[in-house]
Amino acid sequence: MPEVIFPLDSSRKFEDQEKIGHNRWHPEVPPAATVKPGDSFRVHCREWFDGAIVNDDSADDILNAPLKTVHKLSGPFRVEGAKPGDLLIVDILDVGPIPQEDSGPLAGQGWGYTGIFAKSNGGGFLTDQFPDAYKAIWDFTGQIATSRHIPGVSFAGLIHPGLMGTAPSAELLARWNAREQALIDTDPNRVPPLALPPEPEFAVLGSLPESEYARVAAEAARTAPPRENGGNQDIKNLSKGTRVFYPVFVDGANLSMGDLHFSQGDGEITFCGAIEMGGFIDLHVDLIKGGMETYGVSENAIFLPGTVDPRFSEWIAFSGTSVTLDGEQRYLDSHLSYQRACLHAIDYLTKFGYSPEQAYLILGAAPIEGRLSGVVDIPNACATVYIPTSIFNFDVRPSASGPTQIDPGPGAPHSAP
Repeated sequence: MPEVIFPLDSSRKFEDQEKIGHNRWHPEVPPAATVKPGDSFRVHCREWFDGAIVNDDSADDILNAPLKTVHKLSGPFRVEGAKPGDLLIVDILDVGPIPQEDSGPLAGQGWGYTGIFAKSNGGGFLTDQFPDAYKAIWDFTGQIATSRHIPGVSFAGLIHPGLMGTAPSAELLARWNAREQALIDTDPNRVPPLALPPEPEFAVLGSLPESEYARVAAEAARTAPPRENGGNQDIKNLSKGTRVFYPVFVDGANLSMGDLHFSQGDGEITFCGAIEMGGFIDLHVDLIKGGMETYGVSENAIFLPGTVDPRFSEWIAFSGTSVTLDGEQRYLDSHLSYQRACLHAIDYLTKFGYSPEQAYLILGAAPIEGRLSGVVDIPNACATVYIPTSIFNFDVRPSASGPTQIDPGPGAPHSAP
């Protein structure tokens, strides 16, 4: 096992650990540890809410989830010799739930959760159709996830970090804040908001001196969106065996990671759509000097996905086009077309006995595949969502005999504002 350079004690809160991570992006957040090119190391990661979501049959914790506190990130980790303009090579050697802790109160101790966030507190991809808070708890048996809240479904987890990236430079941070504030200003009272500006309340900034805290907290970017540094990309295929190439914007690169997922469908569509958990990640780092210019990587990370994906041979797929629910034609709106494909899949699954919310949670947590199938045939973009049929313990394919009626159980816990 590689050396653990960022340990977490499950009995202590994130801010009370031996080494303290962070929940905002800023170039002045001090490194928690230093590694060298060629090093391999292990990092412990806390679930993104640090234990605020619990293993029960209520969704009140999802309704009241403390969004200002996220994400709880491990790091930053300084890489010796890394300079702006380099590419940081990050190999994911292994990733999994909290080691040797298969039961306990924290997500990652033998269980995880998926949430539909209330429109009033974060929302989601289909927030207008699903404005209330719901939750599903998933139990882990080896690599397999099952849920008492969604009977008849089981699948192998494709474990991955939802969030990993390098620190922004001061100039890049200023660009983020300016462009996102300009977007907010177009509709400042929108619910959910168009973007999240810097929020000093509940900012965690590692070992930053107290004298600098107020200034840095007022500037530091929230970790919710993906950006040029990687960040919260929620790419389900960043699994074991993946190699990522991150642009370097500050001396040392200052790599951070967290938001581990036991499984996720493409898009993480319920916002808390993955199976969220804490755990560990083993990494190996190296550098390509001057690699950003050499490979034209200035505002994106590139990656070579791992080869441990669950292998599915049969799928049922649903398509959607860029026409709104009330019949308005939109021009090549691929976002809308994926929404419509997901809604078609949800409607289909309800014919077997699932509630719409259970079906929505399945699409967020299970390893579905989302594809842009047509983006040139005006006026309609076409998106598709593929669901592996083997995740169900009944035949989900259309047939002359009609859909099997399953027992949906107690359903997903629900909490309305």
